[in-house]
Amino acid sequence: MAITARHTTNLALDYALSAAESGFPVIPLSPSKLPALRSPHRNEPGSGGTTGGTAGTGVCRGECGLLGHGVYDASTDPDAVRALFAAAPWATGYGIACGRAPHHLIGVDLDVTPTTATGSASGSGSGSGSTDGDAGGSNGAQDPTPDSVAALQQLAFQHLFTLPETVVVLTPSGGRHIWLSGPAGITVPNSAGRLAPGIDVRGAGGYLVGPGSVTARGAYRLAPGSAGLAPAPCPRALLRLLTPSERGRHAGPGGHRGGRPAQGHGLVQFVLAAHAGQRNTRLFWAACRAYEHGFGDSLAETLVDAAVRTGLTEREARATIASASRLTAGPA
Repeated sequence: MAITARHTTNLALDYALSAAESGFPVIPLSPSKLPALRSPHRNEPGSGGTTGGTAGTGVCRGECGLLGHGVYDASTDPDAVRALFAAAPWATGYGIACGRAPHHLIGVDLDVTPTTATGSASGSGSGSGSTDGDAGGSNGAQDPTPDSVAALQQLAFQHLFTLPETVVVLTPSGGRHIWLSGPAGITVPNSAGRLAPGIDVRGAGGYLVGPGSVTARGAYRLAPGSAGLAPAPCPRALLRLLTPSERGRHAGPGGHRGGRPAQGHGLVQFVLAAHAGQRNTRLFWAACRAYEHGFGDSLAETLVDAAVRTGLTEREARATIASASRLTAGPA
């Protein structure tokens, strides 16, 4: 038993060191997915005695020089990571601090079915007691709740964005964490269910359980096709949803006016992101959405230009858009 436990800890350290080498700040986690090191201030007045908590004044984020400050201990330095795990030999996993350079990681978690889920998908703070949304002892036997998947698809449709190919981590309960990178200088807050039911978000001050971690409910693992990928940039439209305080910003580079995207901007970006084999399909879908929303004719030339940039001929692009126009026109 002791040998097995030690082997699990060594594996967790190896995974954590690999993540740190890729620029992800890490901390050791216990089998409960909480920070493995207890707060050095847990017995101080006003501390509340919480794991990974702060000092009685509520301002210590590791300035005291001691370990046990949750995500504020997170590091990419291999020596610091080894020291963290040496101080927590019971650790069986590792957490990745979100919102930190260079990736400024954002985690979008699709929860499991409400009948089995017990919490959110990741740590929400320096010593969060969240339970990562995992249920029972199943190991990938369930799917993310259809409501959370449908809610994300609906958001993408309504706000004209598409999720890029990026890192996806499968949780023991069958949920999944979608990793995205945010721009420097933009703070994405943690939230649970604010974006949509069944969707939690981890940003600055939060953490995600790293792939390879072993918990009381099973192991976290990369989804097929995720190996070797880096977190893809968060789509602008989704980023605006994740940062409500940014909605009122003035126009900047990229076609925004008065803090709002130009009409059809998301559809154009959707077409521009097309790869070989999907260019006609994406163009047709975007054109249909534009005509359904009443601005197909005004966006047509911009869509043609975008399609030509992806490799379609102008003739092909115009034929595809014309088909979309006829399809959405309905009976004469």
